[in-house]
Amino acid sequence: MAVILITGGARSGKSTRAEARAKGFPGRPVYLATAEALDTEMDERIAKHRARRGTDWIEREVPLDLVPALVATDGGGARLVDCLTLWLSNLMHAERDWESDVKQLADALPQLNSPVVLVTNEVGLGIVPDNALARSFRDAAGIMNQTIAAAANEVEFVVAGLPMKLK
Repeated sequence: MAVILITGGARSGKSTRAEARAKGFPGRPVYLATAEALDTEMDERIAKHRARRGTDWIEREVPLDLVPALVATDGGGARLVDCLTLWLSNLMHAERDWESDVKQLADALPQLNSPVVLVTNEVGLGIVPDNALARSFRDAAGIMNQTIAAAANEVEFVVAGLPMKLK
């Protein structure tokens, strides 16, 4: 079973790449959306993503409980998780034990039967943030990305719409 992690910066093309990878597997793909439309701008972003994908996808909104959603959708088409970075933000905002949730995800991935394509942002290439919350998030995202990359069969880094195979 394929576990593919696709990372990159903002607007790098990682979601488009992940959608293509997920659609390359047999069956109807499942889109596990971690974003929540908490403001108008995010609502517009979500609408653009939906319009780009079209109606070929089964969609599930999963802001927090990602592992149960992956288990519940196992056995069909590939699952696309977009994105882990927003999932981490949701976990931290809900004051959940994000390290435990990330470990549960990493442990669950090899047990699944259907392919999983996961999208995450690489947030560690810029300057050190000027506040403690942003530094904490950046550090947590780096730990999460390393943990999921270790569990993945393939890892790609997307820059300017071009994928580079890392693993």
